[in-house]
Amino acid sequence: MDLFKKIERNFGPLGMYQQQAEGYFIFPHLKGELGNRMEFNGEEMVIWSINNYLGLGNLPEVREADTKASANWGQAYPMGSRMMSGETELHNKLEAELSEFVGKESTFVLNYGYQGIMSTIDSLLGRHDVVVYDSECHACIMDALRMHNGKSLAYKHNDMEDFERQLGRAQKFLSKSDDAGLLVISEGVFGMKGDQGKLKEIAALKEEYGFRFLVDDAHGFGTLGETGAGAGEEQDVMDEIDVYFATFAKSMASIGAFIAGDKMIIDYLKYNMRSQMFAKSLPMAFVEGNLKRLELLKKRDDLREKLWKNVKNLQNGLREAGFEIGVTNSCVTPVFLSGSVEEAMALVKDMRDNHKVFCSIVIYPVIPKGEIILRLIPTADHTLEDIELTIKAFSDVAEKLNRGVYKELAEEHKS
Repeated sequence: MDLFKKIERNFGPLGMYQQQAEGYFIFPHLKGELGNRMEFNGEEMVIWSINNYLGLGNLPEVREADTKASANWGQAYPMGSRMMSGETELHNKLEAELSEFVGKESTFVLNYGYQGIMSTIDSLLGRHDVVVYDSECHACIMDALRMHNGKSLAYKHNDMEDFERQLGRAQKFLSKSDDAGLLVISEGVFGMKGDQGKLKEIAALKEEYGFRFLVDDAHGFGTLGETGAGAGEEQDVMDEIDVYFATFAKSMASIGAFIAGDKMIIDYLKYNMRSQMFAKSLPMAFVEGNLKRLELLKKRDDLREKLWKNVKNLQNGLREAGFEIGVTNSCVTPVFLSGSVEEAMALVKDMRDNHKVFCSIVIYPVIPKGEIILRLIPTADHTLEDIELTIKAFSDVAEKLNRGVYKELAEEHKS
């Protein structure tokens, strides 16, 4: 069969909605300054789909730092990979400050988060090694495990009984080789449903089962913990995390990522991560901008306090309006829906067109099959007025949901 003919017949679980969704539900065009309100389809909307948790992306001092860094360095410098010609004192300075902040001996700054975590996992694992991971880990982790030639065992999401069951299974595979190690992977915060990983419970089993522990804390870094150092700090287990990963794309509102841990393991990763050995170093404009963001993240506790005030007001308001938001204990705020994807589209269209509230639909393969959520990301930029308007909108659509309005609209659209 011709390869492209096969693709034409099956556009995938998201691509199947291309004709009815592109430009509105998928690949929407948001315009204007990054913030709590932006323009969509010519209308100002309250925006709940941007991971600018602390509002750093548009702070005047951050914009000034970004502008000066771009003027001083351009977008090209440094050229080449870190290993060959892309190492600078500012990269090293950012790494030292991150190490101190998250309480780790050493840090390596990465050019991108997605490929960075994939390459970290790929570098750590040999063909005899075994991985035990949470079944709802992010796609970047799943893609890394696709490259792993050894055994990968998923445990039911945050289910510690099943986690121990998989650890027991792992021992049998480990016993077949003298050259086999065990890696456990969890997220600090699961980015779709908002619940924190059971880091404390996992860490308590390290000695018994002899595993190393990697945590992807993309949504926890900057938002959780007394100082904002993440889910490890929040759960008081940062010392038990062997490889700590976080991205700059969420609370730092930037580009890049980092891994932190003991010097030996970070040195090993520096010399073996293919995504860093064979790709360009993070440009200096981003490095300098990230230094300013980290400075503000550490000293502006008021931003995190404002964020959490908004989180609690939004989540409490949604619950009071009768919506199911699960067991989130982070900023990520899911609203669980039943029914068809087409019904959810009709609901979201009502929210956007008639209430000027913009949030995103999430379906498979981002979350398990059969589930539909609306995902809201509160930030420090949002106002009480934004939240009140949003809760009012959700209250209105709840009444329509109960009357079957969106189901009827979906059926009309199909016919």
